[in-house]
Order: sequence, then structure tokens, then C-alpha cells
Amino acid sequence: MKNEKIKVYLADDHAILREGLKLILTSQKNCEIIGESGDGKEALEEIERLKPELVILDISMPTMTGIEVARKIRRYYPSMKIIVLSRHDNEEYVKQLLKYGIHGYVLKDDAGNDLIRAVDAVFKDQVYLSPRITNHLVNDFQILKKREQKTSREETIQSFDVLTNREREIVKLIAEGKSNDEIGHSLWISPRTVKVHRANIMRKLNLHKVTDVVKYALKAGIIES
Repeated sequence: MKNEKIKVYLADDHAILREGLKLILTSQKNCEIIGESGDGKEALEEIERLKPELVILDISMPTMTGIEVARKIRRYYPSMKIIVLSRHDNEEYVKQLLKYGIHGYVLKDDAGNDLIRAVDAVFKDQVYLSPRITNHLVNDFQILKKREQKTSREETIQSFDVLTNREREIVKLIAEGKSNDEIGHSLWISPRTVKVHRANIMRKLNLHKVTDVVKYALKAGIIES
């Protein structure tokens, strides 16, 4: 963090909370509160005039929400740091604000512990999210990834239906690393016939290399990794 004091603007419609935030920030001796407001529109006007380095915004404010204030700040003052303070642990709020380029999202319930960490992080050009928010986002990502993997495997298995029984046998043998001669010997067919089947398999499954066949077989559960 910089040696000189960071100029901070507070925007929250709860006066008591603002006093608490000021105590938290000024106790670090590197933050200077240069302005505050409980009204979104008024806050934006003062931010335009005072040009703070850091704005701490509440989402729910009269006349203009913190989301709208953040959007305007990012548009007109791209170098200004923004930390959002909110009671909402709703991922949609967070995702929307991250799209606007905020630098931190701190839950009010955790502000005493997290606010200083957030300030420190954003001035190291990092994004800070309260741990509870991070956990929610990670859980959502993992659930989505599992769904995508399940859908992908189901589609792969369904595509297996377009192959004949002989072609399915050959897919398994190709994935196991067998050559045309070895496959022909195993199935009692000529290498030339294997080559024809291989071409049909590649066309039907839209595959281009042996490595693609191996990946396909693994995803479909035809062979084990």
C-alpha cells in the first residue's frame, strides 16, 4: 500500500455504519476520509468534485443505487478504486458489479474483519471478495462444471449410437492403441476393411486424429483412464 494517505469517500445511507467504517479505516493511519454521503446522487456529485482514490459504496441508497454509481464511476474515472459494501450475498449482485469493474465486495456483517483486507488488496491491484461470497461463487462454478461435464458425456454416449457394433469394437481397439493389422487380426477382418471402418468412424463422430478417438473413448467410458 502507498506510504501517503489514501483519500477515501464513503457512501452509505446508514449514518451509524458510516461512523463505524470511519473508525475502522482511520485506525490504520493510512486512510483519510475526504467525504461522505447517504444519498447516491449526492455521492456521485461529490465524488466528481473531490476525486477520491477509493470509493466505498453501499448498494441500497436513495435517489441512485450503488450499482448505478459504480457504473458511472467506472465510465468516467477508470482509475478510481471501488469497494462495494452490502448485506446481500447474492451472486448476481456480485457478478453484475464485477462486470462494471469494481475492485472489492465486502459483506457488512464481515466489514470489521474484511474492510482493511479489501483496501490493502485493491491497492495491490487485486480483487477482494468476502470469503462467504467467494465460497458461493466457487460452489456455483463447481456445480456448473459438473452439469457441463454430465451433459457433455451424455451427448458423447448418444453419439455412440450412430456407430455399428463393429465400429464400436474398432473404436475401443483404436483407443487402446492397436494398429490396423492388430485390429484386423483381433476381429478376423482384413487391415483394409479396418481402414474403411476407421474412416467411417472418423466421419460419423467428426474426429480427425487418433488422439481424438482416445479422448472420445475416455469421455464415453469405453476405456478407463
